[in-house]
Amino acid sequence: MSRRRTLSTKKKIALLVSAATVAGGGAVVMAATSNAAQSPQTAAESSVCQGLATALGNNQRFIEGQRAAPDAQSTARIANREAVIEQIKVQQKASGCVVGESAQGSQATAPQPAQPSQPAQSAPAGDGGAAAGQQVCNGSTVTLSGEGGAPAASSNQFPAGTKLKVTNLDNNKSTTVEVTSVSGSCVLLNNAAFEQVREPGKFLIRRAVIEKVG
Repeated sequence: MSRRRTLSTKKKIALLVSAATVAGGGAVVMAATSNAAQSPQTAAESSVCQGLATALGNNQRFIEGQRAAPDAQSTARIANREAVIEQIKVQQKASGCVVGESAQGSQATAPQPAQPSQPAQSAPAGDGGAAAGQQVCNGSTVTLSGEGGAPAASSNQFPAGTKLKVTNLDNNKSTTVEVTSVSGSCVLLNNAAFEQVREPGKFLIRRAVIEKVG
């Protein structure tokens, strides 16, 4: 009787271990299935993803412009923007976004009430006669270029040397930066400038006031 009880106990332990192993394996499978079900978010599903897609599109559009009308510095500019695009893709992956998604036309989204005295965003390069202190780029959203360096901006409307004040109406933070290069939007902030006015975790400023101050 004693031996039977001993064997019975051992069998019970073995069965319990086997059951636990199967249950554990099932949990791993369920976890893997759950993770696989979480597909990357698109720009339409996440404001973070939209900001990154916009930044990617801006840089792609800039590259297209340089290739369409190249000059002596185009090769260097294109190489720099291609490196920026790769960094944006890294950020897209880290943020759970669709890697490589581009939103070249999203600069015109979320428009603000137009003022007839202000130049339209589609105006050709140049300051459109705007005086210092005048609000410009009405209706534009603001995002980042992904470029490093001291706070600066790029623009398709204002020449290098122009000073612009960008205010984020969602947190009332502002920064005054100098335009140093050309981009595919009215104003595109580099990383340092964007950090001064951004909301945590966001790569897009939907409600912005942009003023020409110099």
